[in-house]
Amino acid sequence: MRTHTAAAPNSNYILGWSNEEEDRLIRQAMLLAPMTERLFHEAGIGEGQRVLDIGSGIGDVSMIAARLVGPSGEVIGVERNARYIARAKERVAAVGFRNVTFVQADLNDIAVPGWFDAAVGRLILTFFPDPVAVLRSVSQLLGPRGVVAIIEPSWSPAIAFNARVPLFARLFTTTHELFQRLGIDTERGPNLHRIFQDAGLPAPLMHLDMELGHDTAIAELQTELLRAVQPDAEKYGVSLAELGDLDSLPDRVHAELLAAKTPIAYVAMASAWSRKMT
Repeated sequence: MRTHTAAAPNSNYILGWSNEEEDRLIRQAMLLAPMTERLFHEAGIGEGQRVLDIGSGIGDVSMIAARLVGPSGEVIGVERNARYIARAKERVAAVGFRNVTFVQADLNDIAVPGWFDAAVGRLILTFFPDPVAVLRSVSQLLGPRGVVAIIEPSWSPAIAFNARVPLFARLFTTTHELFQRLGIDTERGPNLHRIFQDAGLPAPLMHLDMELGHDTAIAELQTELLRAVQPDAEKYGVSLAELGDLDSLPDRVHAELLAAKTPIAYVAMASAWSRKMT
């Protein structure tokens, strides 16, 4: 069987590879799972298909795809971090999936046999300076009429929504500012419309989802996201002083939103999918 390769620029993943980051990814994945499965259903990912998961991390997106393609299908996750691959393999084995494998490689060096029916990714293009090159390369691994389905963030809707809870608003905008100073495109989700087309794909069908909550879950996730980049705050001149103790921050946010009788929002997610013309 012929081996196909893809070349794409390296990522600038800023969140590290710690145990804490693994735990954050799992909790975030639980929040984003329903919208991810809706996107894959809409994109036509189903029984018997062969799916490539780009930047598969610790396996959450791969497992969603594995359920959809069933025992007659196959999912291959591409991840550059060996420790994450080991954790992903453990998690896949624990739930009994036999149709998922993981390959350690950068997206600039994917070499896999055969064609794929679909390529999927969640919160991966955000960390590539040239997402067009990534999608162009990945699309070369797809067979005729192959599908690309991607989820990326949009911070601006949640910034507006969270203004009603001042403490959480400060947490959110502080994290947003630090991400921007670290060179992250915080509106990569809406930009998928242009990115797909610049990569030679048809204009994608898109949705925007924003998860709301009134308990501590979203505040905890947002605090953990800030904690992951906290070492860079002083370097880039972003003050965390107004937030106080990060350990107690989720509980203080929860008290504030209960008093305001309003939920808070996690980062909005733009989903996009398109099918190759040939």
